[in-house]
Amino acid sequence: MGQPRPLRKPSGHPKSDPSGGRAPWGSLSREHIVDAAVMIVDSGGYEEMSIRSLATDLGVAPMSLYRHIRDKDDLLDEVVDVLLAGAWRPAVSAGNWQEWIVEAAANLRLFLVTQPAALHVYLRHPVVSPAAIERMDAMMSVLRRAGLDEAAARSAYGALHTYTIGFAALEASRASRILESGDIDSLAEQLAAYTKADQFIEGLRYLLKGIGSHLRSV
Repeated sequence: MGQPRPLRKPSGHPKSDPSGGRAPWGSLSREHIVDAAVMIVDSGGYEEMSIRSLATDLGVAPMSLYRHIRDKDDLLDEVVDVLLAGAWRPAVSAGNWQEWIVEAAANLRLFLVTQPAALHVYLRHPVVSPAAIERMDAMMSVLRRAGLDEAAARSAYGALHTYTIGFAALEASRASRILESGDIDSLAEQLAAYTKADQFIEGLRYLLKGIGSHLRSV
């Protein structure tokens, strides 16, 4: 369901010099650092990325990065925002409010499950980055147009949002555990099925059925 992610193109950030030289003084910026980290995280290198390894890629000393970022979590907040901006939007028309909500939630779930950095950020604190706020505002708008008053729309959004994050966290955790053990019995397999994409959609539709019962005539 997710759309291809239009990544922010690196804006001329300094690269490592094979001869061991450093990037020119003053050529580093927060945007350069974020661009480089986005490329690493989106290619699956989140687990291995550190401030030291990122500094090496950029051709600067690790302390140079701390002039622009507080720490790795500060950097990941912005990296995840860049990636989320290209991952959450539904392709279906908002005129079909239930299908739009289903796809918006499914896109976020897929993003969180396939991007460990994103799941780390969403579980660490409430995400109020520009892309996250844009997503929330869009969902709230769709819910209000469907016939929910402001209070009901906020409550519905909260239920959908926490369900999506919680499901993704459990799905990612169980998938990792199964891969590590390499063994699964029939009962465990049945339980694992409750954290798969089709089960997520089924649970989402139960939520939407309840939300639909609170619609006003519009």
